[in-house]
Amino acid sequence: MGTLYLVATPIGNLEDMSPRAVRILREAALIAAEDTRHTGVLLKHFGIQTPLTSYFEHNKLQKLDFILSKLAEGDVALVSDAGTPAVNDPGYELVKAALAAGLDVRPVPGPSAPIAALTVSGLPTDSFLYLGYLPHKATERRKAVGQVSNLPYTLVFLESPYRILESLADLLAELGDRPVCVAREMTKMFEEYWRGTLSGALDYFGRQPARGEFTLAVAGRQPGVERWTESELEAAILSATEAGQKSREIAAALAEKSGWSKREIYQKIVKPS
Repeated sequence: MGTLYLVATPIGNLEDMSPRAVRILREAALIAAEDTRHTGVLLKHFGIQTPLTSYFEHNKLQKLDFILSKLAEGDVALVSDAGTPAVNDPGYELVKAALAAGLDVRPVPGPSAPIAALTVSGLPTDSFLYLGYLPHKATERRKAVGQVSNLPYTLVFLESPYRILESLADLLAELGDRPVCVAREMTKMFEEYWRGTLSGALDYFGRQPARGEFTLAVAGRQPGVERWTESELEAAILSATEAGQKSREIAAALAEKSGWSKREIYQKIVKPS
């Protein structure tokens, strides 16, 4: 019986490919790749001629039996388009099936975009929460962010250049103006690491061309330091309003504990968004 190897590949710079990763890919009987064309370029660069098969989101279930049959004959290496397999790609299904079949599954560690961004963010790394790509729809995205808004862990997200501004705006609304590190095009020619606040990031990237994949590390909630998120404030206003309190009384009371000014709160009461 063969071993299923999860082989990490570069997220940009080909020099990050480890000698062990190259050897495993050469010695495997088969390589299962998220995109055979993309992986074919990598294999050509390193002179690897191992047979390739596709394994991606839309054929992951149909390919399971085929790959498991190949594992009965020899080793199979799983690779994603970039980074570590089974993190934000369909590799999880294959790993689960291989383990259920009693097969050996081993990692070949290497590049990982979330970890790379986290380590250079300047934010706490002792405890963090990785949430992958944020939902595409604004309402679902804000709901997902709101669900983790009270957690003290550093939050790590992925985002495309086409939704980065919308996501930054939703993060600001749901989390408040927290510290953030925005990593773009990591290890590539135009890599960039922007550190500051969410409002600053929204302003900065609003003036930049939409280019490159983004990884964001956002500070976790610090009790007693940050002001409430917009959603928290609106919920408190609604509760106080339903209780019959007057607008100026609500503004004065919430200003003492929310971190928002009385003027900001009063404007939200009389002109709700």
